[in-house]
Amino acid sequence: MTNRTKIVFLGASSMSFGLSMLRDIFSSDELRGSTLTLVGRDPQTLGKMTELARLLNAKSGAGLIVEQTTDRRAALDGAGFVVNATAIDRNRLWKMDWEVPRKYGIRHTLGENGGPGGLMFTLRTLPLVFDFVREMQELCPQALFLNFSNPENRIILALGKYSPIRALGLCHGIFMGQGDVAKIMGLPSDQVDVWGAGLNHSQCLMQIRHRVTGEDLYPLLREKEKVFDPAFMPLTRQVFRAFGYWMTCSDDHFGEYLPYGWEGGEHGYDFDGDGRWRVEFKQILDGVLAGATMPEWWLTPSGERGAAAIGGILHNKKRALESGIVPNRGTIPNLPFDAAVEVPVMADAAGIHPISLGPLPDPIAKLLHIQVSVQQLAVEAAMHGSKEIALQALLIDPVVNSASAAVKLLDELWEVNRPYIRPSI
Repeated sequence: MTNRTKIVFLGASSMSFGLSMLRDIFSSDELRGSTLTLVGRDPQTLGKMTELARLLNAKSGAGLIVEQTTDRRAALDGAGFVVNATAIDRNRLWKMDWEVPRKYGIRHTLGENGGPGGLMFTLRTLPLVFDFVREMQELCPQALFLNFSNPENRIILALGKYSPIRALGLCHGIFMGQGDVAKIMGLPSDQVDVWGAGLNHSQCLMQIRHRVTGEDLYPLLREKEKVFDPAFMPLTRQVFRAFGYWMTCSDDHFGEYLPYGWEGGEHGYDFDGDGRWRVEFKQILDGVLAGATMPEWWLTPSGERGAAAIGGILHNKKRALESGIVPNRGTIPNLPFDAAVEVPVMADAAGIHPISLGPLPDPIAKLLHIQVSVQQLAVEAAMHGSKEIALQALLIDPVVNSASAAVKLLDELWEVNRPYIRPSI
């Protein structure tokens, strides 16, 4: 490969996402000779992830140049791609986003991408993201910003409206939906082909077909779903029966956008399990860096599409990607023009090209319109650092069932997040 680039990985010291991105980069032969610059705030953790990257590079023979730095501006200078996997004090603040609304009677599922938690994530995340893209405008204005951080839809919506930097959000929700319908139909996942369009974590599977024969599998799904284990995905299945289409990507993610989403479960994120996993991963990583055998799956692709997008652009592949979050601009004609949507995309040297599947079924479009409005107001609240607009965003959110609760939870969570909230325009 003669085409080379500089890939900057912001949040590379993240134990939760760093490994996935590294697995994909070093499983690809398309990035040979390119530079991977890992950026993180914790020098100790960053050093370990850089050691791991160099070890993966050597074992896979991927042929990249691996660098590390805590100086973000130095890293961004001349970059072709900027990968964002950052989060601000992720689990501590997210847990408060989950617990405080419940204290005031709000029933919700995750507190991450929708409802009050989605608002707080937006308020504290967008100022940081816009720090990144302002520096990109100065140091690498033609680079593509690849976002893996939540709240995906709101970040891409804000970038589409307020920044000239090209951006693509990536999420594996489409594959979760594909796996779920395959499970119900009793088919191997790789035999099921899906086309989805909608919002992040609420894509409508417009087509479900057999990958080999092209047979429409929706009739089979409707029959099999009637008798499948009723404990599996009850919320998504209730919506499926009412609207006639399968929505991605799980009861808890999709449920974040619905006033009745809690009926699919109110367990929230498994913070304790996440903490245990981080401890376990650190122990394994320390062992590998000390010479222990590396788990074989660390040398295989994760299933994410970041490296595939980079390779498609770098080598002008005209590569179709199953799903990407992009500014709508007419791709889904019956959703607002300035919404952010998740649709199939194609990657080539000219950039990222959304693939339109046409209009959504009208009832599905009306369902998603509600969430688009919530996201638009949440973005405005974050970009202006406005508590007044933030309250408006809560009061139109279908998850919020009480105006007085909205005021109380906003007062409490605003104070917690005050260090991170600031105007970005």
